[in-house]
Amino acid sequence: MRRFFLLSSFAALLWGQNVDWSVYLGDKGTTHYSPLDQINKQNVSQLRQVWRHETGDIGEFQSNGLIVDGVLYTASPNRKVLALRAATGERLWTFDPLSERADNPGKRQRGVVYWASGNDKRIFTGAGTYLYALDATTGKPVRSFGKNGSVHMGEGVDTYGNPGPPSVIINTPGVIYKDMYIVGGSTRGPGTIRAYDVRTGSMKWIFHVIPRPGEYGYHSWPPEAYKTAGGASNWSGLALDEPRGILYVPTETAEPDFWGGDRAGANLFANCLIALDANTGKRLWHHQLVHHDLLDKDLPTPPVLLTVKRNGLTIDALAQGTKNGLLFVFDRVTGEPLWPIHEVPVPQSQLAEEPAWPTQPVPLKPPPLTRQNYTAEDVSNISPEAKRMTEVRYKQSGSSGPFPGPSLKETIIFPGFDGGMEWGGAAADKEGVYYANVNEIPWLYQMVPARGSLGERMYQTNCAYCHGLDRKGDAKGGFPGLTDLAKRSSREAVTKIVEQGGGRMPAFGQMRADQRKAVIDYLMGEETPSATGRRAGQGPPYVFAGFRRYFDAEGYPAIRPPWGTLNAVDLNTGEIKWKVPLGEYPELTARGIPPTGTENYGGPVVTASGLIFIGASADETIRAFDKDTGRVLWKAKLPFSGNATPSVYMVNGKQFVVISAGGGKSGRPAGGSIVAFALP
Repeated sequence: MRRFFLLSSFAALLWGQNVDWSVYLGDKGTTHYSPLDQINKQNVSQLRQVWRHETGDIGEFQSNGLIVDGVLYTASPNRKVLALRAATGERLWTFDPLSERADNPGKRQRGVVYWASGNDKRIFTGAGTYLYALDATTGKPVRSFGKNGSVHMGEGVDTYGNPGPPSVIINTPGVIYKDMYIVGGSTRGPGTIRAYDVRTGSMKWIFHVIPRPGEYGYHSWPPEAYKTAGGASNWSGLALDEPRGILYVPTETAEPDFWGGDRAGANLFANCLIALDANTGKRLWHHQLVHHDLLDKDLPTPPVLLTVKRNGLTIDALAQGTKNGLLFVFDRVTGEPLWPIHEVPVPQSQLAEEPAWPTQPVPLKPPPLTRQNYTAEDVSNISPEAKRMTEVRYKQSGSSGPFPGPSLKETIIFPGFDGGMEWGGAAADKEGVYYANVNEIPWLYQMVPARGSLGERMYQTNCAYCHGLDRKGDAKGGFPGLTDLAKRSSREAVTKIVEQGGGRMPAFGQMRADQRKAVIDYLMGEETPSATGRRAGQGPPYVFAGFRRYFDAEGYPAIRPPWGTLNAVDLNTGEIKWKVPLGEYPELTARGIPPTGTENYGGPVVTASGLIFIGASADETIRAFDKDTGRVLWKAKLPFSGNATPSVYMVNGKQFVVISAGGGKSGRPAGGSIVAFALP
């Protein structure tokens, strides 16, 4: 096999061949794998920046660019679609969704989809609540698709009396199967998976993630919950076994994330890995990896399809990572786990109205990729001051691991709300080794009594976990403050973003009209006396106190390093091969502290030459690691953090590595650059 790849790369160089990266994350099995080996362990140190393109947008730039026939297609931080010459970075065309409609297109789009049949070549992209089909040559909408070039993603989804179709936003692109574009999307309404005809935009099938009467899983909810429950959608992406026609769908928690008192039961198919028949949308098998989620433990990454060898047998497998740093591995055809999964007791609720599920699933193998609890031995050791502070906080708050029971007492949740694994995904090579970056950042968890007027209570239930109970926001987390909103924005603009969503904020168009008006009144300081006081429909009695990372006084994670790592897991044996820090803080290194790793977002790519390319870290750096040892072989500074999975491709016999660099995560500066590297 190695000789084949060497000959392939030599032929590509000799004949001026192109090798595309035509599918999000490399292929439909989301393996993040490239067969190219022109850049190898011996010459990677010579890698140099060869072009840089500025999108003109500023924000979290998470797009994994596609490269087809020498053209790079990507989505900018503001969801414009760009086509560039992949060899030079020269822009060919731009599609701005604002040219089609004035609705907020949103941000944080992780990629686009390419489809071709003869001379009909299309790019599919999401903006606002719409799916667009673009001519890949010109960037113009294909007017025969949907209604004049687009499809409203909520049309055809029954909302049982709620006004209008639900708002569905595509953060992560779907996948092409035969003549269908299959996608999930993020929604506050009922989660669904839908297949659209790539030519016409008509819906060909739909799978209800929150089951209807007569559908499997219906009895895991209260009666008729399908009429009122929301979420349980797929925002993290899909994987496809194309020859077998099996689609794999990881899902998020049901809404609201932190209150489950009104949705008693396991809540299928929330927090599940589901295998569907890609032809019909019919369920084949499933595993729920978090039961009755009360802690926003979405399955945050698409599964990876790979082949492993066990007991002399070759098994087509699937590996699904979680925010808890656990890795579940299944036979992708039968759904049987490769290693036993045990139901482990977890702490129970201290709130009578909020029962927790008694157990949660944990695989026997592989071992967790992160620590599974914050203990007395995990207090920070980067300075005497940090050690003292974290010792005191630990004694006060304590920690009970990744599943603390709902309580009015503050506790340290670890792994935290952003993992473990995150949406960047993982890579896999042909030898059955899985490569994943993970976070080891502690967060704080607490429930508090809901209070105040209808508007304030609706804010506490739906908004405070991002913007804070005090409405001051979280700059490091990317959540703006709302304390002086009336001075900065009009009521019309606030109403629009509440109804339609934008960026990482979901739409609340399905919220009852009186509740939506009340929360906008509260935000704008326009509440009337009649809006105050407790009454029916005000939401749960307890609300989440908000997303809060646990930092020391210097602003570093309040835990003994490492804070972020890159891992290699041999899925033939279920053992971790190596673990190394990912990222560093130069100021800490200068103090004599070994590299700590950093919070990281964005995934790795592995190549046939034995290299792993990854940005992800909060130090504006892209690195190449030796896949066999975890040793850093090369690194280069980026203009902003590369919080996207790189793409690896070849144009005219020359291999490139390209990454979207927009920063904006972990409190880092934000921009909108695309940076490409190649050998001299």
